[in-house]
Amino acid sequence: SILRKEISSTMKRVLGSRSCLALVFERFGQPEDVVKLQEIPLARIGDEDVSIEMLASPVNPADVNVIQGVYPIKPPFPAVGGGEGVGIVTAVGSQVTSLHAGDWVIPALPRQGMWSTHTVQPACNLTKVSQKIPLDLAATLTVNPTTAYRMLRDFVSLSPGDCIIQNGANSGVGQSVIQQARVMGVKTINIVRDRSRDEADSLRQVLLNLGASEVVTEEFAGSHSMKELMEKYRRPLLALNCVGGKSATTLMQLLGTKGVMVTYGGMSKQPFTISTGMMIFKDLKSVGYWNSKWMEENVGSSEYEKMIADLCQLGEEGLLTPPPCEHHPLKDFAIALSNAMKPYVGRKQIIDFKQKSAL
Repeated sequence: SILRKEISSTMKRVLGSRSCLALVFERFGQPEDVVKLQEIPLARIGDEDVSIEMLASPVNPADVNVIQGVYPIKPPFPAVGGGEGVGIVTAVGSQVTSLHAGDWVIPALPRQGMWSTHTVQPACNLTKVSQKIPLDLAATLTVNPTTAYRMLRDFVSLSPGDCIIQNGANSGVGQSVIQQARVMGVKTINIVRDRSRDEADSLRQVLLNLGASEVVTEEFAGSHSMKELMEKYRRPLLALNCVGGKSATTLMQLLGTKGVMVTYGGMSKQPFTISTGMMIFKDLKSVGYWNSKWMEENVGSSEYEKMIADLCQLGEEGLLTPPPCEHHPLKDFAIALSNAMKPYVGRKQIIDFKQKSAL
């Protein structure tokens, strides 16, 4: 049976007598080799804790990297996977006043442990979110929308009519950037990987519907025609790079004077080159951004609270929507993990704890 009831002595000491189902890994490796669906004891609720019934949790690239052991954050074993998700509060400790039974909550910052039917967490590790936003948006709010929000605000001062440029524009972050920039009155020039004309046209329409100003392929972005297209807009002050390699170099070439390129990912796994002339004569800057670090340093601050409130407000107004999602019951976790590791799937894989066939 896929359900393994052998729990390590360490886990038994830490957890209480109640049980739940969780996706557990006890060593680093490929997800298909090391992630198992197990019945594990559920921690007792302390005075400052909250008991949660999970509703939905996505499979993000960072979740896979953690399992593989190549992510900077390395949890102790045995570990429950899943860095974000949304659950409903079922009980609170005697000292908890900020949350109540029935509230929707998300992790205050990405942390492992969300791939579980139930979990007990310190109240300070959780953030309440509006139940008026789509469930899939709540489940994916901690990572992609917050990343987009911070990058649009923390590196250059953008005003209505300004322009930004990004690669990987159909990624979860990219789609959130498009929607949030539109609300800010900021134009977006969006680069996606090369693909067939029909696929490119279909994707272009999806991103235009989200509010994109322009959508072009990598090949077009490197052509003379791209320079002509750019003349329609103010020279970009901000470039967002999640690809690296030649694509990142192209972004730098298209930036305006004193522009900043922010690198938050490297899907191509290739280094990029910046010419000396661009750095000196255009006064360009290239910086990195790790959202988990910002969240860890700012969780609980007024700026953090404002960000979550702003994103929920956009979700309530229909101005921020989640990426297309594909739902899987917990028992089909292997399919979700496999799909999440395939290149260019186009849909966020969601482990859906609400499905009646989940177990």
